[in-house]
Amino acid sequence: MATETVSPACTGSSLLQPISEIINLPLDQVNFVVCQLFALLTAFWFRLYLHPSKTSPFVRHVVATLLGFYFALFCFGWYALHFLVQSGLTYGIMILTGVEHMHKYCLVVALGYLSFCQITRVYVFDYGMYSADFTGPMMVITQKITSLTFEIHDGMCRKEEQLTPNQKILAIKRMPSLLEYFSYNCNFMGILAGPTCSYNDYIAFIEGTPCRRHRDQQTNGKANGRHKQTDPSPNIEVVRKLATCFFSLMVFLSVCKVFPVERNIDDDFIATTPFYAQVVYLYLSMLTTRPKYYFVWTLADAINNAAGFGFNGYTSDGSPRWDLISNLRIMDIEFATSFKMFLDNWNIQTAHWLKRVCYERCPYNPTAATFILSAMWHGAYPGYYLTFLTGIVVTLAARAVLVLQRPHRLCSPGRSPASQAPTPAPEGAAERPASGPHPLPPGLHLHRQQLQPEDQGHMKQNQAS
Repeated sequence: MATETVSPACTGSSLLQPISEIINLPLDQVNFVVCQLFALLTAFWFRLYLHPSKTSPFVRHVVATLLGFYFALFCFGWYALHFLVQSGLTYGIMILTGVEHMHKYCLVVALGYLSFCQITRVYVFDYGMYSADFTGPMMVITQKITSLTFEIHDGMCRKEEQLTPNQKILAIKRMPSLLEYFSYNCNFMGILAGPTCSYNDYIAFIEGTPCRRHRDQQTNGKANGRHKQTDPSPNIEVVRKLATCFFSLMVFLSVCKVFPVERNIDDDFIATTPFYAQVVYLYLSMLTTRPKYYFVWTLADAINNAAGFGFNGYTSDGSPRWDLISNLRIMDIEFATSFKMFLDNWNIQTAHWLKRVCYERCPYNPTAATFILSAMWHGAYPGYYLTFLTGIVVTLAARAVLVLQRPHRLCSPGRSPASQAPTPAPEGAAERPASGPHPLPPGLHLHRQQLQPEDQGHMKQNQAS
């Protein structure tokens, strides 16, 4: 029955429950999609009628923040208060502690509060909960809080010669006001699905000033100033991304029913299917889960672009680029020739966050530390830890193989350029089992079944005898 699809765990508004019953989708998913579509329409209004040339940054901050809180309350109900608590606690730390150590304290508090909410949601209330859970936005807020505090530390505590070129661009020279802080964390464009962004880029968007990375750009005869004569229009890019969303959604709805990912851990499927067939099915079922993320992240990107946020300069031919906060590159993901290439094009903004907060700053074994931080940030499911711990091994192994192969590929006579290109088969085959537990709550069970097929067979024979 349609009513059975309405999640009893949904704490958000029940206004759209009749629509949920008609289209046979859980209420939390309906609330999420409707809010994102409404945010898309609001973003166009925000760009056209609250343009920086027509109103003050204060008004833009207030409107963006209040709309963000409203969407959060509509989708998550009182759970949205966690967004305020997490942001408020860390802002208090920023004000009360010195800039020398506040980035460390805020990292511990923000990540600790996120982990507390994830653990209680999974193990205290309900292991599965519902799909659009409130910790998703908290993950993005955690990224923003920690990025902001590290950038303040770089701008107000460290000497400029100690910073990398990218850290110099992102460094923040003054403490943000409370309104600016909440607007950055909880604006309506990114409150539900992100993606994260740098504070300087967001403030430049709100105030209508060119961000530092574009300040000296002179391309296609366009003058830089507080307000250009003609701002680049995002309309074509928004339409293109909405078309990608529609196609991804259709693929997901049609294909996921053919290859449900849950079948990988079904006891009957494991008992009656040869191991090689299980691996093939794992590969296919992993492919069917990706369009869901393509839809969510591309729609979030389109919302930001519709508001005028995400402009990333011009191409060599003068065309505007709108990929400043894009979270994925679909074609590069599907045709990745290495595990690193897959990671570099999947959840891009999270990869930037991990690099800027952990990898570039960790003095000991930054690769392992980055994967561990990523696992802690993702949540309390065992599958996440298996995925990223496996990722450490795969990444280090790939580096070792590349170091060994590179001299032979470059020095061997008669080698064609095609033969020097990395082959996708070995690392692609490693990537799918490595990421297999990621979307599955019982990831430990999946790894046990895949890595010990002979032991499982012996156990069944012993039980039968």
